[in-house]
Amino acid sequence: MENTDSDEVEKLKSKFVSAWYTVKYSWMLKTKTRFSRNSPVFLLGKCYHFKAEDEEASMDSISACTSEKEFVLGNVDAFQKDFTSRIWLTYREEFPQIQGSSFTSDCGWGCTLRTGQMLLAQALVIHFLGRNWTWSEALKVDSLHAESWTVSTARKFVNSVENSFHGERSCKSDTQTQSLHQDEAGSSLDNFYHRHIISWFSDVPKAQFGLHRLVEHGHASGKTAGDWYGPAVVAHILRKAVEESTDPELQGITVYVAQDCTVYSGDVIDSHRKSAKGSGPRTSTRTYRSAVIILIPVRLGGEKTNPEYFDFVKGILSLEYCIGIIGGIPKQAYYFVGFQDDSLIYMDPHYCQSFVDVSTKDFSVESFHCPSPKKIPFTKMDPSCTIGFYSRNEDDFERISEEISKVLKSTSKEKYPAFTFVKGHGHDNSFLRQQKLEKSQLSVKREQKLSRQGLEDYVLL
Repeated sequence: MENTDSDEVEKLKSKFVSAWYTVKYSWMLKTKTRFSRNSPVFLLGKCYHFKAEDEEASMDSISACTSEKEFVLGNVDAFQKDFTSRIWLTYREEFPQIQGSSFTSDCGWGCTLRTGQMLLAQALVIHFLGRNWTWSEALKVDSLHAESWTVSTARKFVNSVENSFHGERSCKSDTQTQSLHQDEAGSSLDNFYHRHIISWFSDVPKAQFGLHRLVEHGHASGKTAGDWYGPAVVAHILRKAVEESTDPELQGITVYVAQDCTVYSGDVIDSHRKSAKGSGPRTSTRTYRSAVIILIPVRLGGEKTNPEYFDFVKGILSLEYCIGIIGGIPKQAYYFVGFQDDSLIYMDPHYCQSFVDVSTKDFSVESFHCPSPKKIPFTKMDPSCTIGFYSRNEDDFERISEEISKVLKSTSKEKYPAFTFVKGHGHDNSFLRQQKLEKSQLSVKREQKLSRQGLEDYVLL
């Protein structure tokens, strides 16, 4: 009887906390994201310029800058389309209860898992669609920061988005609808993979990389629903989730997690060759069975990020192979995807949205895309993070090694680089380190023994 009462109390407590976080994270406050028009903007290896006469512009929405006609390597629309096309995964509420808990929402505790999902989603987008892919409707998504939002307004927005294109969608002109259908017909395969990738991150127990599955894999690290997850723990959870995925489309992907800030080339190459021998016929002409997602947990300083690493982070986010960084500020996780000058550009998971049933036909994907980038100074970055790269094959890995080595060499002002590349295998190096340790310990014992013997040769009077 007491256990039953205790369970009921925990359920009520969980519901109260979830309700509080829902209210807290359903607010969308009006904010201004400032971008310099005379400084390049880097987004996951791509560079954009917003050239204009005035030095700086304040934008409630990125699209507000499109009044100027100048563009160099890209323009505001191109940047917005690229950013909005990235898959955005946030807090959700009212999803099926997580097994072993009373949670039906991850508000307040699941942000690091969400950033990990976004990084993995970016790797899958590159794998199936390519880095140059953009969502055809990216520029049609309204800015979430265009006005101050109340809870009810936010809920109305989410509900309108998730009601299968009702409301404003039905007001489209015949010409717009026809154009939309033509676009969909011309990129049906892209649309299939776009939606398929999103479905893998659905908040249901059976989803390959959904919150339920990630929490289950976190048990091996001593984590349960409601706990705080660090970037390094999430890296290992993602590796386990990909390793145990059952969808045939995912058989050609493996995840390698660096050991002690060291990437062992032999292990990555073995992963490429091992996955290339995957059983069964190739399920799609777009899949590459040798792909490896490389995750490197690092710490860029003590209590705060060491400024010496700022250029290193910029160099990493400038590489075309980079799939972002699982990071954030103390007690808040963000998905870092780029930078401008001395500020990081990120996607924020701290927004509570309603559960979307992806099993329904033509489910809405709009709530999985964010049109409003945010920025924070590098000085606020938490030193603990996980850096991600996507390597399609062995040739790719060779190029990645060369490019990253250049970044490490050019930015390693400190004696200790953020991480290193080492030839060979991790288990071999671990064995050698153990041998050296044992030899060192044996040497110390011998010296101690000889020292004792030397004392015995003397007679003290």
